[in-house]
Amino acid sequence: MAQSLSLTYYSDVLCIWAYISQARVDEVAAQFSDEVSIDYRFCSVFGDTAFKIGKGWADRGSYAGFGRHLQEAASDFDHIKLHPEVWQRNRPTSSTPAHILLKAVQRVDPRNCRAVLQELRLAFFERCLDISSRSVLMATLEVVGVQVKDVQEAIDSGAAHADLEADLRDQQILMVQGSPTFVLNEGRQKLYGNIGYGVIEANIKELLGSPVSGAASWC
Repeated sequence: MAQSLSLTYYSDVLCIWAYISQARVDEVAAQFSDEVSIDYRFCSVFGDTAFKIGKGWADRGSYAGFGRHLQEAASDFDHIKLHPEVWQRNRPTSSTPAHILLKAVQRVDPRNCRAVLQELRLAFFERCLDISSRSVLMATLEVVGVQVKDVQEAIDSGAAHADLEADLRDQQILMVQGSPTFVLNEGRQKLYGNIGYGVIEANIKELLGSPVSGAASWC
């Protein structure tokens, strides 16, 4: 029987580096479909965008400066598109509403989590929509084909909030620094930031080739 490996992927939906890295996650899913299961988890980098950007980038042009920074970062990657007014209009106040929505989707329609996540990122980065807005979030579900009523029930019950809290608690236990982070080998291997696909693949192949279950990797 083929060895099974779990990859935990931490990201913030508003993080451009996670948007860039999604293609690498998709490639892992395609190349190791029978061997690697991907667990989408969420961390708060843009939980308070007024503090993160408005104050954090005050001496570098605030939102305008941050928008220019994203345009420069995106220019090196042909597989993503960036709206010219990103972070200049329809600014999300927080990534938390989107993360709660995604945790609800994981409860009621887990097979569509990746599709909803990707659609949210396209809505923000390509179409410059405010994905902290309830109307945009619900419209995203409709585009993907997820039942809005079921998702809303998971949110209203508090279950999605509890699941997001579990993500944040495990983030601290695993000492995940930020977005995006790939976690392998029960937390022994963490790949943080703009990591190339070859590095991710090498770590996966090393673990899949390990003859002893749970053995520490030499990567």
